[in-house]
Amino acid sequence: MLDESLLDSPEALAEADRRALLRGAAEAGARVRTAARHAAEAGVQDLKPDGRPRAILIAGPGAAATCVADLLGRLAGAGSPVTRLAPTGVAPAAGALRWELPGWAGSVDLLLITTPDGSEPGLSLLVEQAYRRGCTVVAVAPSRSPLTEAVDGAHGLFVPMATAPYEDDEPLAASAPGVLWALLTPLLALLDRTGLLSAPPEALAKVADRLDQVAERCGPAVATYSNPAKTLAAELADSLPVIWTEGISAGPAGRRFAAALAELAGRPALVSELPEALAEHNALLAGPLAAGADPDDFFRDRVDEAPVMHARVVLLRDRPIGGLTAAPTARDLALSHDTPISELEPEDGGELETLAELIAMTDFAAVYLALASGA
Repeated sequence: MLDESLLDSPEALAEADRRALLRGAAEAGARVRTAARHAAEAGVQDLKPDGRPRAILIAGPGAAATCVADLLGRLAGAGSPVTRLAPTGVAPAAGALRWELPGWAGSVDLLLITTPDGSEPGLSLLVEQAYRRGCTVVAVAPSRSPLTEAVDGAHGLFVPMATAPYEDDEPLAASAPGVLWALLTPLLALLDRTGLLSAPPEALAKVADRLDQVAERCGPAVATYSNPAKTLAAELADSLPVIWTEGISAGPAGRRFAAALAELAGRPALVSELPEALAEHNALLAGPLAAGADPDDFFRDRVDEAPVMHARVVLLRDRPIGGLTAAPTARDLALSHDTPISELEPEDGGELETLAELIAMTDFAAVYLALASGA
């Protein structure tokens, strides 16, 4: 059950936030600036690549690496394929994970390693494997981690992850708001230098400013009725989020939202991109999860019954590809099944700015849902 009274009490939110998730969300803009400075100090801005890599390989544990690969793949487009190397092992623990390069990887490929830990032996072994194959290696991880020595030994580039002092007390959640931007920002700067995407220093500064603006709108001191993140968290109470996305940036933002809901709030969510989502989830909205699925028991006394989970559509929209939009059809489908719908759409701006706004608002929503439901 969601304690909605907690949402409008900044003091209660701070007391419930034992993992400093709200602080991480509020400091996302500052994290981008710090990460960009670390990248510059590591020499990223001075790189003069001979050309674009044939392929980008991304390795790292957890949802953070998955989201980084998803975002970079979408932003880079068809310039160079972006592939995440999924780990294998007997457990999701640093010492148990292993990564392998594909057989075709070689000297014309770029290996990017992203980890909020840096102690994974499997990543150090991957760096050695890449060195033998001739792959260029770039890693973003906490400074003074074992991975630092492995990257130096392979003549790769190591960028210290932008961390906060309070994050040293316990392991970071892969979906924590600050982790994504600390890992992603240096790689955006790097791929800008290779010409795969456009993320010059001034664009990253605009991203940081947009994240600050979202923090002002969605912070704990802002009341629920005027706070889009708190409103969305309250709307998702006792609901199954069915996340539909439209636009280039919205797809990765929606998948990131689903991952954050699962890891931070312990909530399942379904995610799909329009227009395919309409066919994929039509039967779901017409089934027992629909809000109007059981009209015959309207007068039944539900006081002693557990709340029933019903679907709620969350529509994340960015600029639709080619100017065509399936949003009106999506609204009609949801409402025809008595399914409520929430919508988030960023303000105008560059592609990185709108992406940052969608991610930041949904990050705040996931954190509020986690805190108000006692996750």
